[in-house]
Amino acid sequence: MSKKAVIQTGGKQYVVAEGETIAVELIKDIKSGKVSFIPLMVMDGKDVALGKEVKATVSAEVVAEDAQADKVTSIRYKAKKRVHTVRGHRQHQTHLKITKIG
Repeated sequence: MSKKAVIQTGGKQYVVAEGETIAVELIKDIKSGKVSFIPLMVMDGKDVALGKEVKATVSAEVVAEDAQADKVTSIRYKAKKRVHTVRGHRQHQTHLKITKIG
C-alpha cells in the first residue's frame, strides 16, 4: 500500500497519494511551479501519524496554473410572479501532481 496524506488548501481537505493529480482552489503567486504542504495526517500500510506527530511534507508540481472548473448554474424562479433569474459561475482552479510524500 502506498503512502497517503491529508492536506489542506483553499479551506478544503484532500486525501492524496504519490503520482496523483488533483484540482484545488486557485493558488496565487506560484513562482517556481512547485508547491509544498504540511500534511494534517500521514498514513502508510501500518502506521498513522496525526497532528504534531507528523514530521513530513507533501511536495507537488503545478500541471495547470489557472484552469476553470465546469459551470455551476443557479436558478431563481417564482411561479406567476415573472421572477426568473439564471446565474452561472466557473471556479478558478490549480491542477497539482503530487510528487513526494515524506
